[in-house]
Amino acid sequence: MGLTADICDQHPRHVVLADSLFHRFGAKLSFFGPVQTVKVFEDNVLVKEALETVPAGSVLVVDGGASRRYALMGDNLAAIAENRNLAGVIINGSIRDAGEINRMGAAVFALGTTPFPSIKKGEGEHNVSLRFANAIWKPGDWVYADEDGILISEQELT
Repeated sequence: MGLTADICDQHPRHVVLADSLFHRFGAKLSFFGPVQTVKVFEDNVLVKEALETVPAGSVLVVDGGASRRYALMGDNLAAIAENRNLAGVIINGSIRDAGEINRMGAAVFALGTTPFPSIKKGEGEHNVSLRFANAIWKPGDWVYADEDGILISEQELT
């Protein structure tokens, strides 16, 4: 069994399943860790800042307003996540450079891809509760993700 299947078997009342909206990118097949959040719209300046500053082992959850017009992550930002040993990144929006990211040891879930780069205004919010994919994502919650889905828990599950 996989990570999320085992958790659902052992802790079904302690998890919320995010809607299956996301595509998986990167060579890393599963991940888990504490949530750090960023809320932006078609602008990835705060995404880059978060990737450079959140603690290693974190899952960066980005609410990009479900926009598919501009990429909130490309191969350069995925390399930051990989080099800083972030557990993974979940983006309610698009990425680009999918081919390169798929060859990296990063773990990224996103709605899809687009070739357009993001806008660079530096607008948005850090460390706020987010609501998308029929789930609430709060800083400090735990995310467990693999090929079967994405689970959110208010506590670490072992």
